[in-house]
Formats: sequence, C-alpha cells, structure tokens
Amino acid sequence: MTDGRPTVVVLADDLIWATRLASIVERIGATPQMAGTAEHFLASLAGSAGALVDLSLRAADPIAAIRAASSAGVPVAAVGPHEDRTTREAALAAGAGRVFAYRKLHADGPRVVGRALGLPPAPASGPATAGRSTPAAGVR
Repeated sequence: MTDGRPTVVVLADDLIWATRLASIVERIGATPQMAGTAEHFLASLAGSAGALVDLSLRAADPIAAIRAASSAGVPVAAVGPHEDRTTREAALAAGAGRVFAYRKLHADGPRVVGRALGLPPAPASGPATAGRSTPAAGVR
C-alpha cells in the first residue's frame, strides 16, 4: 500500500497502453506500480493488491507473468486485442481472473478492472454504469 491506497502492478511496455492502464488503476483508487520488464513485475508483486497485464507485451512473456502473479496469490486481470482470442484464453488458463479486450476498457475500464481485482469501486466520476452486468469470469 502507498498512502493507504492499495498498489496494483501494471505490466506494459507500450507507452500509450501503460499510461491508459495506470490511469484506470488511479481511477479505482489504487496506486499503479509500473513495470516494463518481467523482472520488475515479479519484484513488485509482494504486497500488491493486484496486477494488470497487457497481453501485447514485446519485451516479456505476458502468460508467464500472469502465471507467476497467480502462483504468488496476487489477483490478475489482463487486457489484449479482441481478435487475439487464443492469447486471451491462454491468459485465463495461466490464472488471470478476467481478460478484457482493449475496447472494453475504453468504455468501462475502472469499473471492470476494480471488480476483477476485488477492489472496492471508486466514487462515480462519469456517466452512470448502473445496470450493466459483467460475467464473473471469462473473456470479454
């Protein structure tokens, strides 16, 4: 925890997605711990409330990272291209609790990531999302 807020480790090496994922973590009331390498990701897991992994990593194996976080007992959510269903299914098999398509994060990012990591919802700051339902697990 940082300043009383839970920490979520974000593994992403694309600047645009790293920034977007960090913003989502902040909007759920947590502190993002950015990791651009597998080594930094693994070192940052201790004491974290969750992990968010970009499946389009170029410099690391996102499936191995998910497996490591899950084995350490850290809740993991992953995000990737909607058309890469094989990788998204591999992420679930490796231990990700939820896997989201990038487009899902555009519409509902903070709500669905917070729920996936078991973090309480942050105060509403945009259009109401009440009434939307999301399956408890699976590929979106």
